[in-house]
Amino acid sequence: MARETTDFRGIIIYRRDYRERDLLIKILTDRIGPAMFYVRDAKKRGFRLASDILPFTHGSYIGSLDDHGLSFINTASETHQYQHIAGDLSRNAYATYILALVDHAFTDGQPLGGWFDQVAAALALIDRGQDEQVVTNVIETQLLTVFGVAPTWDRCVICGRADRPLDFSEQYGGMLCNRHWHLDSRRFHLDRRTVYYLQQFAQLNLQRVNNIKINPVTKLRLQTVLDTIYDDQVGLRLKSKRFIQQMHRLEQKMGNLTAGD
Repeated sequence: MARETTDFRGIIIYRRDYRERDLLIKILTDRIGPAMFYVRDAKKRGFRLASDILPFTHGSYIGSLDDHGLSFINTASETHQYQHIAGDLSRNAYATYILALVDHAFTDGQPLGGWFDQVAAALALIDRGQDEQVVTNVIETQLLTVFGVAPTWDRCVICGRADRPLDFSEQYGGMLCNRHWHLDSRRFHLDRRTVYYLQQFAQLNLQRVNNIKINPVTKLRLQTVLDTIYDDQVGLRLKSKRFIQQMHRLEQKMGNLTAGD
């Protein structure tokens, strides 16, 4: 796509300094996916778009889009920052990870299809106080296909049965029914509740979700499955993910210390 001035929706992924007064801003756009924008004089006092280019800001923009080089912003309107995400360490960590995942899943200039609205819905849910891990797990599950890993969640990969107990097998790239569990001694040994949620996550439209609650034990099992798949098959180890893991280890350590008092 040749550079053209147009309107687009965007979510600010991150920003970094460029020269003395300028910024480079990575934006997830609804037109050309992730794109890098050059914003001149953005660090100058009184810059008119200062609040419109803060991290975790979602809004409408007009600018020049270039799917092979730097893009530019002319004006912004109807922008709002996800303030609870910006002000809360845990929500911030998970939102940062979601945006980083999408940024790595799609190359700059690659249209997102329905992914822009799904990501916007995920951030809105987290900002409203819904469980940030569960919302992120939905995004992780669905992005596996974009990363080239497409597990079969809804039926046995051997016989196609969906009416028998299922368990996930990395070796076979999906679910095995109990008649075929013997084929993989290293299957995950998942309980039915965890299997159910993985199946739901794979197709869940977050724009239609108002409330998500899952018990802590199932949450741990879901995260273990997804972490294993991302480590073994996607091979993606983001700094934002490591931060979340470190944050949880610290929380557990503090919890153990408190329990011992």
